[in-house]
Amino acid sequence: MPYYEDIVHLCDIPRYHAKHNPDEIAFIYEDKQTTYKDFDLKTEKVANGLVALGVQDQDRVAFMDKNSDIFYEVVLGCSKANAVVVGINWRLAPPEVAYILNDSGAKVLFVGEEFFELAEKILELSTNVEKVICITGSRDGWLSFEEWKNSQSSEQCSRQSSLEDVAIQMYTSGTTGHPKGVQLTHGNFHSSRNQEPQEGMEFGEWSEDDASLVAMPSFHIGGAGWGLQGLYACAKNVVLKEFLPEDVLDAIGKHKISKIFMVPAAMKMVLDHPKSRETDYSNIKYILYGASPIPLDLLKEAIEVFECGFVQLYGMTETCGSVTYLPPEDHSIEGNERMKSAGKAYPHCEIAILDENSNEMPTGSVGEIAVRSTSNMLGYWNLPDETEKTLKDGWLRTGDAGYMDADGYVYVHDRVKDMIVSGGENVYPAEVESAIFGHESISDVAVIGIPDEKWGEAVKAIVVLKEGKKASEKEIIDFTRERIAGFKSPKSVDFISELPRNPSGKILKKELRAPYWEGKERQIN
Repeated sequence: MPYYEDIVHLCDIPRYHAKHNPDEIAFIYEDKQTTYKDFDLKTEKVANGLVALGVQDQDRVAFMDKNSDIFYEVVLGCSKANAVVVGINWRLAPPEVAYILNDSGAKVLFVGEEFFELAEKILELSTNVEKVICITGSRDGWLSFEEWKNSQSSEQCSRQSSLEDVAIQMYTSGTTGHPKGVQLTHGNFHSSRNQEPQEGMEFGEWSEDDASLVAMPSFHIGGAGWGLQGLYACAKNVVLKEFLPEDVLDAIGKHKISKIFMVPAAMKMVLDHPKSRETDYSNIKYILYGASPIPLDLLKEAIEVFECGFVQLYGMTETCGSVTYLPPEDHSIEGNERMKSAGKAYPHCEIAILDENSNEMPTGSVGEIAVRSTSNMLGYWNLPDETEKTLKDGWLRTGDAGYMDADGYVYVHDRVKDMIVSGGENVYPAEVESAIFGHESISDVAVIGIPDEKWGEAVKAIVVLKEGKKASEKEIIDFTRERIAGFKSPKSVDFISELPRNPSGKILKKELRAPYWEGKERQIN
């Protein structure tokens, strides 16, 4: 990654490149190209427009739409106005979106026309939103983004943010049912940049010829963080509305993409597409992937087709993205022990394996993976107790169980919490169980993750019915889809007479999971 002394806060990115690289292409989105000079002007207008709407320092501004160049106009515009972007997962159910709007206290909601109906539902439940701005389309009483933006001044916004100010607030699934707002500061984003090139990290270097594919959802750190990284590097950023294999393949060939970030499930979708063997991949230097290790068979196929370097990343929203990396040289089509790991720590991160009393575990011993880093979140919004549990003694507790070898490679073994990762989305069983419990025929339920070839893990519900009551698998799945996002709903349901519990009444999920994970080296997929 190049290092620019004058880029400290996110708002410095468009200003610096508008001055030094004005005619370079910042974005390609659909049929539209935007230079860095134009991008800077657009973000100043957004900033001044937000100020005119009464948005104060550190006020929250919500964004709900699929990927576009406009998302980054809003992010950097908010940065210039010292406001905070709250990206909303548009896959969520109305009650979940309403909770995020109310919890964040967002005054302004940017929404795309695909989600007008959802927005109308949630606005009935929201008490904070004062203005709605249509990113695309129009609706009576709501502002048009282009008309609103173009009526604003393009003079530099006078506000100034500090490194301690929050830039982006991202919501993660909550262990107890409600999502938690992760506060990421300007300092978090800035601290991961290295002034000098790092040996073995050539994949992090960018040149003026690089074209980055931005296709992961912008409401995730993997999507937004990757887009911001490309902007910082002054790359050409090709944004896709959503991850569709045919569109990905078209973009790779048409725009000579050199760097991509995706989850392994998405990589498999691309390789399975009929056009995958007809596309020109000669410009791709590296594919970076995360959310799960890459299966050996998938890596073999990917190396054969893409012929580029592969880098595995491990991190979480709370760490502002990646904290470890497995470099290309540790990937082998024959397979090796290091490919089972999540790699080693980035220069700005320190990784430790701790026991429940914060004592460091010996090499090779399993404990909780903890991260000490300048990129660790400020904390959870309005949740001091949850923040204290996660940020403890200077370490961020990941909730993942693992061990470290003598060379500093981290191996993720299991989850301390019961979180399921399906297609790169985090799903907490408690949230799903709460939705299922509302069904009148259900007496007891446990939700677990089971191996899934396509998504890594799939959500399974194990249900005990009330005496004399009936319910089908489809009925239960449909019932949960009305209450929570589709990706959180169970993909399958098993019925048993009684859930196994210990003497204190706790469900023994390890016993429930065991048959499905038999023969697997690790208890995550």
